[in-house]
Amino acid sequence: MKKLTLAVVGCGEFARCFVPLFKAHPHVEKVYVCDLVRSRAEDYSARFGTEVVESFEQVLRSKEISAVAVFTDRHLHGRMVKDALLAGKHVYSAVPMASSVEECLEIVEIVRRTGLVYMMGETCIYYPCSMFCKEGFEKGDFGRFVFGEAQYYHDISHFPLNYRSDKTNAGLPPFFYPTHSTAMLLHATGSYVTKVVAMGYEDREDDGIYRRGVNRWDNVFSNGYSLMKLENGGTIRINECRRIGYKAPSSYISGFYGTKGSYQFSNAQHIVTRLTKDGVDLRDVSAEVNPRAMEEHRGDADFKERVANHAWQGDSFSPQHDARAARLPESFRGLPNGHMASHQLLVDDFCTAVFDGTHPTVDAALAARYTIPGLLAHESILRDSEPVKVPVIELLK
Repeated sequence: MKKLTLAVVGCGEFARCFVPLFKAHPHVEKVYVCDLVRSRAEDYSARFGTEVVESFEQVLRSKEISAVAVFTDRHLHGRMVKDALLAGKHVYSAVPMASSVEECLEIVEIVRRTGLVYMMGETCIYYPCSMFCKEGFEKGDFGRFVFGEAQYYHDISHFPLNYRSDKTNAGLPPFFYPTHSTAMLLHATGSYVTKVVAMGYEDREDDGIYRRGVNRWDNVFSNGYSLMKLENGGTIRINECRRIGYKAPSSYISGFYGTKGSYQFSNAQHIVTRLTKDGVDLRDVSAEVNPRAMEEHRGDADFKERVANHAWQGDSFSPQHDARAARLPESFRGLPNGHMASHQLLVDDFCTAVFDGTHPTVDAALAARYTIPGLLAHESILRDSEPVKVPVIELLK
């Protein structure tokens, strides 16, 4: 496969973390940038040394551009991804996959039909807690999966000001952005959701974000809480909260339980127990899971408070990353990372999949499996917590 020529579409706060990585990857020939607001694209061009493409439509028409990275508003992803795939482009998309079940299914079918690479850039599959639980589960350390808990606790006050000021879009239903929670457990178990039931918290604050007649979804729920039944017989509890007195880590697995053992987490402590005839064996695995930079500061007087405020949860690799990080290109050394050191792994995952003609870690089918349960959890909330069946998504071959 020849090298990629890639267009980054959407020049906001998040995409700036990825442009230098795409530019530095050995499988990428050239990177363009594109944004509806020309000044944003020009800022990127000056900052990163990229050329500007005038419009998304021009990106789609270009015979030179072979891949598109979508970093636009969340509710636009589904349509833009479909348009890019139908134009013959490989696609990297920030989460979520789409905002409707129908769009998710359409993307899967287009990928199945065309053989193009689609990857959802879910940071949390590379969070050390998920990688640790996945490895332990596959080795049989936990026995059969019974129950797990994961959540994305990100108070709206910690979102960028320009996002909060856009009342039309800021009131996105929390379960329309579910994969920071669902992906961690579903990736670790290798299973998928068959049924979901959920309840919501109707917002009572006075900033006017979660209000009917204000946001495009008439959504009044700032928090959502769900139970999801898995195909493997287990159950997971998934919470998506945007009005909650909590900060870090915003996404995490708090519990992973099997018939033989369990994993539990709180702040910077990770505990594994193993069932024995006399009770349990307990092991503190914090040094195996936490970022190395975090463990280096464990003796600091303000350690716990700093962890609770996102210290050491950006660039630093955990021992869980070592095998994957060893495969990163040399050209990434010294470049920024982020979100529990997942950014470099995500970019390499996508570029390598396109170049080698393989499946990325989160391809279209898995992206749909991680996204759709959240969309249907919101539907359950609107139906007064009625259980909703989740369609089965066959894996790509």
